[in-house]
Amino acid sequence: MNPSRRDFIKMAATGTALAGLNTYAAEPRNSKKPNLLLVFTDQQSFDMLGCYGNEQIQTPHLDRLASEGVRFEYCVSSTPVCTPMRGMLLSGQHPLKNGAISNDVCMLPGKGKYFGEVLRDNGYRTGYIGKWHLYGGDRNRGVPAGPHRYGFDDVFLSNNCQLNYDPNIAFYYDQHTGKRVKFNRWEVYGQTDQAQQFIEESPKDDPWALVVSWHPPHDHKGQKYTTLPELEKLYDPATIKLRPSQPDTPKVRKNMQGYMAMCTGCDIAFGRLMKTLKEQGMDDNTIVVFTSDHGDLHGAHGRPWAKSFPEDESCRVPLLIRYPGKLKPRASELLVGTLDLMPTILGMMGLPIPDTCDGQDLTPHLLSGSDDAVASVPLFYFIPSWRGVFTRDFTYSRRGPVNGKVKEDWNTLYDRKADPHQLTNRYYDDDYAAKREELDRLTDEWLARFEDPFLNGYEFIKALGFGSPHLSGKGKTGRLPGRPIDVLRQER
Repeated sequence: MNPSRRDFIKMAATGTALAGLNTYAAEPRNSKKPNLLLVFTDQQSFDMLGCYGNEQIQTPHLDRLASEGVRFEYCVSSTPVCTPMRGMLLSGQHPLKNGAISNDVCMLPGKGKYFGEVLRDNGYRTGYIGKWHLYGGDRNRGVPAGPHRYGFDDVFLSNNCQLNYDPNIAFYYDQHTGKRVKFNRWEVYGQTDQAQQFIEESPKDDPWALVVSWHPPHDHKGQKYTTLPELEKLYDPATIKLRPSQPDTPKVRKNMQGYMAMCTGCDIAFGRLMKTLKEQGMDDNTIVVFTSDHGDLHGAHGRPWAKSFPEDESCRVPLLIRYPGKLKPRASELLVGTLDLMPTILGMMGLPIPDTCDGQDLTPHLLSGSDDAVASVPLFYFIPSWRGVFTRDFTYSRRGPVNGKVKEDWNTLYDRKADPHQLTNRYYDDDYAAKREELDRLTDEWLARFEDPFLNGYEFIKALGFGSPHLSGKGKTGRLPGRPIDVLRQER
């Protein structure tokens, strides 16, 4: 039997459960600053919450957050895969600058310019709990204290990146000793216990910032979507309403059952966090943000992988922000890209935004309700190579130079207003030639802004000093010789 949360917290006193979570003691800090609770899941598409119109999924706690804050209709994961998205979120920088260009590449140190470092240096108690996936190379190791925790110095409890959430397997690394500690609970629930303890131990008059990163609803155990039986029982594969873009097969239905069940499990955990905030009297002075790093296609559009593609199910993610007394509850059509998240959250918190940020602070537009302030957000993917742009009504992408190893076609043009499920690719349609040229020029403008040479993916990593595209594995560091943008400038 899994221990209850009370038992789990009690175990911490003996050092058997939360050995890495130290009691906080420091000089008093400015009580007027808002706290921050940033929660994000892994691989949860925008349409997997009730508040986005999904009538069959059970996510009451996140739906309540949406009713109390701003629900963004168009939040885009600019590189819809784990490491690059996380790198942009926590650095505010384009992958060519922060180094997190592909899964299992180690993000470069921030030198005081990254999200956690700004929070730390402005008097915040910082915490990070859950999946990391920024300490590249060998995933089977913890993240040492120092510059590769990027400012989350007070509490850092992570398993780096492991793909088994079962209660008898899930673990984290003790932040001081580096030893593995089993949760003996479903990973999400164990991490939520840690997050609740962080909130409970934070002095009420001092500011704190906590990032909680849940790995589900990402597939695990060899591309399976199984989870706790009590969660799976909530969904019948035979009655699940599939997306119009999906094939109707027993495997897809079974995977969707587990996927939706994990989404509900994350919602249950989120409800516990919100309850703890309220119990601690911190809910009115805490900015709460919920999002995901990218989506999951589940066979939609005939795509062979869960993500890495420009279609909505892959690159469009939920974004909910609650800030009582500051943000009026509403649905917003303001375009938001991954690079905008760090400067916008810092802007809402009234904290300095590093000049290294490549996105923009959208706070003035959130406060004024000017949803038309952003015309487009960029899409970019390095290995394999494709680039594009997302507007209110259209999604466009074009593939980079082909080396013969990748057969997928990333040349896409979707008229999402006329075709919301993106069932028809208009890239080769003569009736959309003018629109294709317009979006192509817009893509080129984003390329120029980022000094992106748009190389073939394998030529790209070769130019960066890697002899193989396989960056992960035992003994690998995944480390770059420097910022990709600087290396590529030298190459040119």
